[in-house]
Amino acid sequence: MLDPILALSILAVGIWTYLLLFRGGFWREMPRPAPSHAPVQWPDVVAVVPARNEADVVGRSMAALLAQDYPGKFTAILVDDDSADGTAAVADRVARAATGAHRLIVARNGELAAGWTGKLWAVYRGLSEADRLAPGTKYVLLTDADILHAPSSLRQLVARAEAGGLKLVSLMARLKTATIAERALIPAYVFFFQKLYPFAWVNDPKRRMAGAAGGCMLVDRAALRAIGGIAAIRDQLIDDCALGKAMKSQGPVWLGLADDVASLRGYPLWGDVWMLIARSAFTQLGFSAAMLGVAVIGMSATYLLPPLLALGADGPARLLGWIAWLMLLFSYQPILRYYRLSPFWAFALPLVALFYTAASVDSALRYWSGRGGAWKGRLQAKAQPTGPNAGGA
Repeated sequence: MLDPILALSILAVGIWTYLLLFRGGFWREMPRPAPSHAPVQWPDVVAVVPARNEADVVGRSMAALLAQDYPGKFTAILVDDDSADGTAAVADRVARAATGAHRLIVARNGELAAGWTGKLWAVYRGLSEADRLAPGTKYVLLTDADILHAPSSLRQLVARAEAGGLKLVSLMARLKTATIAERALIPAYVFFFQKLYPFAWVNDPKRRMAGAAGGCMLVDRAALRAIGGIAAIRDQLIDDCALGKAMKSQGPVWLGLADDVASLRGYPLWGDVWMLIARSAFTQLGFSAAMLGVAVIGMSATYLLPPLLALGADGPARLLGWIAWLMLLFSYQPILRYYRLSPFWAFALPLVALFYTAASVDSALRYWSGRGGAWKGRLQAKAQPTGPNAGGA
């Protein structure tokens, strides 16, 4: 009979063999340059930017949008989503100070409609304004008010979309890693996202896998209308991946890591990252208690088991534990290089995974207690009344 500890060590090596070799190469993703050749004619683009209490960053982000070196016509529409901190006033000052070819329009959101999440209702209002002001634009840039675009950002997004006939081009913005908490936890946030949605699979038209990163999405407007507009995903909390799935039904999509798009919003404290995870982790699991259990077991087997076996087992089990742990450390190096961090941060990944697992459990507890999906004063995920098993399997 196979020794249980040896069986666990074989499992650990098997998991990491699969992840390294058969999960779309997710772990080795790096930024990829856009096509160098320009389109024959640069199409018109409109940006829609939902903003809720972003006064501290919206001035920089909107000024960066207006400074785009895009050769075609470009209009940005910021939709103030009931901010209480003067977000609209800051954006208005940027719009009045603009002297370049591009323009910024500041709109106010209406009362939140039933069945919509707050952000998507603001996007809907922005798209309605775009239909009125710029009806002939080919693409809409959906970006957040805390995202800083380099001057060439829009030009590169459009060049990639035009070269590949893409219905959606999305970039995961480079997140801040200024504090100890951010350096420990943020690279793992991207790493886990890549593992869940391998970019190579998302970008393969033959695969059903779809995803997107909500901070920066260039969307083909005709394809967006074909899926029923943004209303098609109006109740989705993980709206970027929902949009990516819907858009892939219309044609190829592309998702990658950004080199010239960065987040201005940091998560400097451990609790900030905890809330980032707890807000949507249980949504990702389909509000399912069974899937939460699978996730806890899977995270433990993948990240905790290798170092425990390497340090605590004996004989062949210990050797296999070391092999699995080395595979884990190796897989984390590309994302650490992307964030220009020491390779030794990989040794913290098992504890980081434990942190993410605990925050995911907290996400479920918040949902079951009626506090799910909290974002800027809104509770967007409502607990079902039948208890912890209401989410189904």
